[in-house]
Amino acid sequence: MSIEIDVTVAYPDNDEVERVLGLAEAVGEPVTVTFRWEGHRQPEHAVLVPAATLARWEHWAPTAYPSRDTGGESGDRDAGEQPELAHPREFGAFTLFRRRAGGRTAVARNGVVVAELLCPGEAQWLKEKALHVRQGFMDPKQKAAFEEFLARQPSIGER
Repeated sequence: MSIEIDVTVAYPDNDEVERVLGLAEAVGEPVTVTFRWEGHRQPEHAVLVPAATLARWEHWAPTAYPSRDTGGESGDRDAGEQPELAHPREFGAFTLFRRRAGGRTAVARNGVVVAELLCPGEAQWLKEKALHVRQGFMDPKQKAAFEEFLARQPSIGER
């Protein structure tokens, strides 16, 4: 089971962003967020992934997300537009640290990363890759039990 929450943060202020970040942390599931930053032409779409969920996805995903040719940090940026400087932004108890390379933004509270903002494509890719690899994995005891179960089954011709 998963929870899908879409949130729009229009001209974010400290309380609004803090509530969204707290929501993602509380539900422990990715939250799709649309930021409408003052002074930017286009809204920025991102997926806020709690740190534990991202760690699980990255553990099971077999490879890193393919790099983007544009050098931008999100599919919403123009190809020639450079990513903004990586200055931290404070929102109540949370601080956002935007990485210039890779397009992610780490979200920290009291010096501990609690979530990351990823572009929607990367979040979906990681989730799918992790799911496929994890479904194919069995721990040694489970694998032995399954092989024993299969050995007891009659062959197709005997059924």
